[in-house]
Amino acid sequence: MNEKVFKAYDVRGTYPDQLDEDMAWKIGYACAQFMRMNLTGLDKADPRKNMVIVGRDMRLSSPSLSQALIEGIRSTGTGCIDIGMIDTPVIYFAINHLGCCGGIQTTASHNPANYNGFKISGVNARPVGENTGLQEIKRLVFSMRKNPPAQFGAVEHIDLKIPYKGHVLRFLKMARPLKVVVDASNGMAGKFIRDIFMDQPNLNIIPMNMEITGSFKHEPNPLVDANLRQLQEAVLSNAADLGVCFDGDADRCIFVDEQARIIRCDIATALLAKDFLKANPGAAVVYDLRSSRVVKEEIQNAGGVPRRERVGHAFMKKSLADSKGIFGGELSGHFYFRDNFNCDSGAIAFACMLSVLSRYDTPVSHVLKPLLRWHSSGEINYEVSDKDAAIARLAQIYKDASIDYLDGITVEYDTWWFNVRKSNTEPLLRLNLEANTAETMKKKLDEVGRLLGTPISH
Repeated sequence: MNEKVFKAYDVRGTYPDQLDEDMAWKIGYACAQFMRMNLTGLDKADPRKNMVIVGRDMRLSSPSLSQALIEGIRSTGTGCIDIGMIDTPVIYFAINHLGCCGGIQTTASHNPANYNGFKISGVNARPVGENTGLQEIKRLVFSMRKNPPAQFGAVEHIDLKIPYKGHVLRFLKMARPLKVVVDASNGMAGKFIRDIFMDQPNLNIIPMNMEITGSFKHEPNPLVDANLRQLQEAVLSNAADLGVCFDGDADRCIFVDEQARIIRCDIATALLAKDFLKANPGAAVVYDLRSSRVVKEEIQNAGGVPRRERVGHAFMKKSLADSKGIFGGELSGHFYFRDNFNCDSGAIAFACMLSVLSRYDTPVSHVLKPLLRWHSSGEINYEVSDKDAAIARLAQIYKDASIDYLDGITVEYDTWWFNVRKSNTEPLLRLNLEANTAETMKKKLDEVGRLLGTPISH
């Protein structure tokens, strides 16, 4: 068994050499033990509280891995609810809708077809990551012996299509017709687009890569610009108002405007935040610290409370819950909603974007133009052997700036700022820099970049 499959936020590796059915069984067994141990203070008499939700994505290895996972869960005497092939956010909905102690999605998200893995959530769909239980699950996996179970937990099969559709459509309120190209990346969005959005009035969907076959026409990662080219061409050739591309398990999405220009996720966050705050004045909005300053400015202008947070869904969800915030957004394409149990959802982000844009009678690019007042470098990686020394050097050189260490180092001046974060797994530093003019951005990017070394290609 390979310990490297246990990442910061999930379990993930290549199938079957790094992750196979035997390990899936052990992960199921360990997860069930962990989730049952964490039911302190809850009504254990409720039979659903002692059950674990299991779902899976469309990868060819997902059915057998999911089945092994279920057998591992049941071998602890824990009941299991199999909700079938679904997008990852349905797990978050199911845990709360059915009142279970947790859930596990078999998925490798945006990775290529030969990968698979597990995303694990606890009570109320709280994420189980490295610091919130995944280390304990890993310890259980690598210390257990596979013995015949004293008793098997029951297994139920439930189709949540109808209640989930109702939940998502609460966020959709179209004011005028829109023509939208949707690239499902041959992933789970292909299912919910058909089930939820295809029959909606005022919505003309031009579908792309909806076939769910376990293989991909392009990698299911919309953060890579090359994977958006097919979408961009289709938006232009169909004279569409908007385009959207989802990742493999459909918890993330990236939008392009009617000119096929990519809409950065922080700009999308700023637009959606303004809309959420109209109905929820004074609420907090959470954003990741790599986001453009325009996000903070728009939240404040709309009377909201900006809450800057570390990168990563575990931090974002906790921050949204702690602040009783209304909405949150990350540069990675994850968008979080108070009324979705503080969880992220590609389907709900799509519904919200459609609702907001349908209330304007101008093209999307015109709606976004006022938000493009800062100039961003995008994220650039630098190979650095001593990451801590490099960060300390930046702090010394820019000691006259406002500096914080919430996640890596953030250095702020009135007209420009940057953040440098360490990669968890590689000898890399990740730089995001922004300035009030294109000239200042280029000049400062050259300056800070020289201090970090040679940039590497993605």
